[in-house]
Amino acid sequence: MDSIQTTIKTLLKTPTQIKSPSQAKQIHAQVIKNHSTFTSDLLSLYSKFNLLPESLTLFNTLQSPSIHAFKPLIKCYTSNSYFFESLKCFVTMRRMGIHPDHNVFPSVLKSCTNLMCFKFGESVHGSVIRFGLEFDVFTGNALLSMYSKLQRFSALQVFDESPERTAFDQSENVLHHSYKSYPEVSQNGRNPSALSHMSDQDRRNVPMQSVRKVFETMPEKDVVSYNTLILGYVQNNMCNEAMMMIREMGDAKLKPDAFTLSNFLPVVAEYMDVWKGKEIHGYGIRHGFERNGFVINGLIDVYANCNMVEDSYQLFCSLSERDCVSWCSMIAACVKNGLFDEGLSLFRQMLSENVKPVPISCSSIIPACAHLTTLPLGQQLHGYIIRHCFDDNMFISSSLVNMYAKCGNIKLAKCVFDGMKHHDLVSWTAMIMGCASHGYANDAIFLFKQMEMEDVRPNSVAFVAVLTACSHAGMVDEGLTFFNRMVTHYDIAPDFEHYACMADLLGRAGKLEDAFDLICSMPENKTASVWLPLLAACRVHKNVDLAEKVVMQISKLDSDNVGAYVLLSNIYSSVGRYKDAAKVRHILSKKMNKKEPACSWIRIGGKVHAFIAGDESHSNYDGIVNALDILFGQIDKEGYVVDH
Repeated sequence: MDSIQTTIKTLLKTPTQIKSPSQAKQIHAQVIKNHSTFTSDLLSLYSKFNLLPESLTLFNTLQSPSIHAFKPLIKCYTSNSYFFESLKCFVTMRRMGIHPDHNVFPSVLKSCTNLMCFKFGESVHGSVIRFGLEFDVFTGNALLSMYSKLQRFSALQVFDESPERTAFDQSENVLHHSYKSYPEVSQNGRNPSALSHMSDQDRRNVPMQSVRKVFETMPEKDVVSYNTLILGYVQNNMCNEAMMMIREMGDAKLKPDAFTLSNFLPVVAEYMDVWKGKEIHGYGIRHGFERNGFVINGLIDVYANCNMVEDSYQLFCSLSERDCVSWCSMIAACVKNGLFDEGLSLFRQMLSENVKPVPISCSSIIPACAHLTTLPLGQQLHGYIIRHCFDDNMFISSSLVNMYAKCGNIKLAKCVFDGMKHHDLVSWTAMIMGCASHGYANDAIFLFKQMEMEDVRPNSVAFVAVLTACSHAGMVDEGLTFFNRMVTHYDIAPDFEHYACMADLLGRAGKLEDAFDLICSMPENKTASVWLPLLAACRVHKNVDLAEKVVMQISKLDSDNVGAYVLLSNIYSSVGRYKDAAKVRHILSKKMNKKEPACSWIRIGGKVHAFIAGDESHSNYDGIVNALDILFGQIDKEGYVVDH
């Protein structure tokens, strides 16, 4: 009997020898058979295998459970996503006067994070400090994770108040309030994806000083600590700080792991730093991360942002198993670099390999349909989205609005927009721009004002949309009002797109000198494109003198700009200055040798045809030329005179 109990005790004290839940249950049976008392050790064993029902049954046999019994039960609740029950168990333990140890707090803090109970998390942090456990590396990592993920709450207060400020006799009330505040948490407390309900804007409002303070108080920092802080910086768009943490990590003689690289690669992609990307790529190969999906996906994004799609594709092909995230990364890489046909082809290939798309994969491919203006294909994709219940995704709906608008079907765009339960800035802007581009200026302005009434703050892109509407409709006064409000009311500095819209607006109204003065007032970063609308207006109003000034400005910014010289030549011809037009065309002929040929697409019979300027390789080239000759003949009969 003693030998059996000794064996049981040895096994329970070294649980690594127990490999399966069935073995754990066999040991429990032996404990009962031999009338042994190893309840706390058995609870730890069941917790190891996340056996919650067995743990509860065993725990309920205890009349006075100790910390050693509460500890595995709290961990088991958390591991099984019963976060609310985990916190209730913690409160019960504290009410019994039992002091938690360093093994309890990581599970409790994880539950706070998943339930978004920030106030209760602050209480737990106060307890951590009071029991002198703030220097424990696992507890510190859990605190870092909580503060970096619960980013819509202010975390500074916990450092400004006394550690003794929180009385745990009030914790149940705090917990109950937090629980009631989030009705999406079910009664059993399970909600593993509660964080997904937070908006992007909410996730970026955390004061990262708080997370940094937690980090700095930790006497011992491991890779997990650095990874958590780096991720927090990346999520808050604090790229420089994230790069500094990578350097600090190296100074601390800690080697980045796959999570470090996957967290940091978005920063490299944001900065389009191809050399840093190659450096990380090389590091990944040397340390065996070249097959890690997270790292590869991050590198695909880096190379795509740096216009190196072939490198992205090589990495994609190197993956032995491609999940939906890998496909999405590669599809997005193609679309981002204008390879729309290739992106659509990859999407079809993904479906043929029975990889189920997720919302992000659909949102990656919708812009390809928009740019190619392939409405039937876009409608097919919309049908797929509806069948798979992705149509309630705000980002996908916004992309569909944009796609239908660009494909010329403003009615369907409005239908999708009106069907959305909630509208964010992206969806409002897409609908406003759609109306503006199709001549519905009054509708665009009405939508913009409605957006403001619903307390959605417009950004610079939204103002481009409404200014475009004013420009196309010749609403000078309204355009000037919006432009001034953008600066004075919303404190948005105009960029070249806003100036281009205003130049086009003033130019269409014949106020060419005002448009010229407005562009000249731009503080910096002028581009040739901002002058082109004014040059087009000079052609309409046959203002040769101003056109020459504008072309001079364009040539300073972009000496190879062909479009400006074409317009100037046409302006000279329109006023009978044919010698000057010939001189410009002579200059133009030299510049045309440097110009990359343009490309156009047309969809006929379900097939997309691409044409490059001067290209005679199309199989139906002769038929196309004959059709054009017939068309030009009909145009001549209508009395059209070519503008030389």
